[in-house]
Amino acid sequence: MSTSTPRHQVRPHLRRQRTLRGGAAAVGVTAVMVSGLGVAAAAPSVGATSAPTSPPAAATTAGADLPTPLMGFNDWNSFGCNVSEKLIKATADLFVTQGYKDAGYNYVNIDDCWMTKQRDPATNRLVADPVKFPSGMKAVADYVHSKGLKIGIYESAGTKTCAGYPGSLGYESTDAQTFADWGYDLLKYDNCNHLGDTTQAQYITRYKKMGDALKATGRPIVYSLCEWGNLEPWTWAKDKVGAPMWRTTGDISDSWSSMLSILTSNAKLDTFAGPGGWNDPDMLEVGNGGMTDTEYRTHFSMWSIMAAPLIIGSDLRTESPETRDILLNKDVIAIDQDAKGVQGKEIENAGGRHVFVKPLANGDVAVALLNETDAPALIDTTAAAAGLTGHPSYYLKDLWSKETTQTTGVISSSVPAHGTVLYRVSPAGSKVYPPQTTLSGSAPTAYPDGPSLVKPGQTVVVTTTFTNHGTQKVTNASTGLSAPGGWSVRPVGKTRTATVKPGGTSVVTWAVTAPSTLRPGTTSLSATTTYLLKDGRQVSTAGGTALQYAVPIGTGTVALGGASWVSTSNAWGPVERNTSNGEDAAGDGSTITIQGKTFAEGIGTNAPSEVTMFLDGACTSVTANVGLDDETGEKGNAAGFEIWADGVKVASTDMTSADPARTLTAQVPHAAFVTLRATDGGDGANYDHADWGGATASCG
Repeated sequence: MSTSTPRHQVRPHLRRQRTLRGGAAAVGVTAVMVSGLGVAAAAPSVGATSAPTSPPAAATTAGADLPTPLMGFNDWNSFGCNVSEKLIKATADLFVTQGYKDAGYNYVNIDDCWMTKQRDPATNRLVADPVKFPSGMKAVADYVHSKGLKIGIYESAGTKTCAGYPGSLGYESTDAQTFADWGYDLLKYDNCNHLGDTTQAQYITRYKKMGDALKATGRPIVYSLCEWGNLEPWTWAKDKVGAPMWRTTGDISDSWSSMLSILTSNAKLDTFAGPGGWNDPDMLEVGNGGMTDTEYRTHFSMWSIMAAPLIIGSDLRTESPETRDILLNKDVIAIDQDAKGVQGKEIENAGGRHVFVKPLANGDVAVALLNETDAPALIDTTAAAAGLTGHPSYYLKDLWSKETTQTTGVISSSVPAHGTVLYRVSPAGSKVYPPQTTLSGSAPTAYPDGPSLVKPGQTVVVTTTFTNHGTQKVTNASTGLSAPGGWSVRPVGKTRTATVKPGGTSVVTWAVTAPSTLRPGTTSLSATTTYLLKDGRQVSTAGGTALQYAVPIGTGTVALGGASWVSTSNAWGPVERNTSNGEDAAGDGSTITIQGKTFAEGIGTNAPSEVTMFLDGACTSVTANVGLDDETGEKGNAAGFEIWADGVKVASTDMTSADPARTLTAQVPHAAFVTLRATDGGDGANYDHADWGGATASCG
């Protein structure tokens, strides 16, 4: 985990209410809630939905243009309404002293809650909160400008902002001129309290008023449209409203499942991005503490290959060295900021393993190998598939390890669970680099594309494969495999190969025995192959696999709220046992209640979510009373409820928060694993408290 302080330990975090499914408008301020830690686990597959095919026509923007995606900071993810002049000035200082400005970050943006609850009665102008911003908004802008940086401000295209402060609806010209007079360089324009607008034409009308007003000021102000992707802003934000960047999703939270869900939505919009107009999948969560550093590197890599704005959402005053290394990786930033302005495209997607490619201005190609699964995975493609042909070999620069290798065309890596390997691929020159090599592991699975499974005390066969993809042979390739204490690992046959030619392999078989007692979960097996290059240097390649150590849930009628869970994932906070999802720490939920009906037992989640259990083929059916919990207070939210057995969906239903509890039953004979999955119903994750009331399994 990152060593920085988790966001939920810093301060309450206001969740913005979103426009609900079916066109109901978001109104007013919702409860103060805190986004929490998501449990890393399998999530819905990236890129599963189809992409629109026609990009919008080019047009001039309302204010400043963006030839490359915007880079900067926004206070909301880490601070919510606790914004202040002191924070903004300190962040501007750190941009300069910690190298962020030199790396390309140049916008320091103020989000909601910066103003008072009332406009100036004499001028109708917005008024800065005198406690939070005692020097006034112009003075803060002047300070940020004195550092050679730019500054942004926030408003909403409704009667109030999402936190209940005065909105700009009806005051567009006044507010635009105010921001210009104060010297602001960006306006983030939200979508709360918009009086029930439900059509694209109504959205365009509201947003165009502010776009025209910004343009009329004569000041180049970047217009950042935050409509949450409700009515396809990628088709109209630039050419009809004048906004060079537009949100494509609801708010991100600091969890693997939330980040992956947003990546899924944004990935299919690659044809709509380009110089002067960018898809915005929301701000970065890097450093807020809810994901591992491996997951944060994936977050940063994928936002960069998707040409997304890179807007820091963490507290730079308390950042860890690991966070700084991620945010200041200039090689990765260069992929995001490449002048060609292409959003990376997904070209492969199978079993949670993904390949994205992004052509670059100098003829190179960026290739991202993303592993969304809970175990290390070998992911590969080719230079030809990435768009490079006609060369005998290619250089692969790993933009995180900084190592350069050479390949005859295969682009491959053993990618850690929830990790991403990001390569810059270019035709090879006269210099010869060490060969690209990979080391992968495999073990018996419970079902095709399922987890590798080992039971208490069981011995399974694990195979490691070392492959040479380079242009020169390697010698004395020796492989080792290690497991945690209590596990037994022994080779079956030789572990050394004298010579591995280009395209050749070294395969080693191992007998791995699990302890007789161990908590259910995933156990990683680490492999290393050490070998000699042609010049005599000794190098090594790491890889591995993972075994799912599973214990059956029991016999008879088993209450799933108290059963052993193999893995969980959740959009907000942890999955809860026998209560609803409280969105923050474990145990902060309430009695599961669906349209007034309560359940003493069950599972509480916030969609999108998954809970997986090991049945060991001993259960015949799973049943639950599903629905959205009454605690959300919403009457338009939606969620989908699905039961999966060994990777196959066997039961499902779609519901809104106005529906009474519905019984969902699935027959699961002979299934090794069952997964209870809740989807966000297409309206985003906010307030989708998806309950599995009275969930049970009938087992022999």
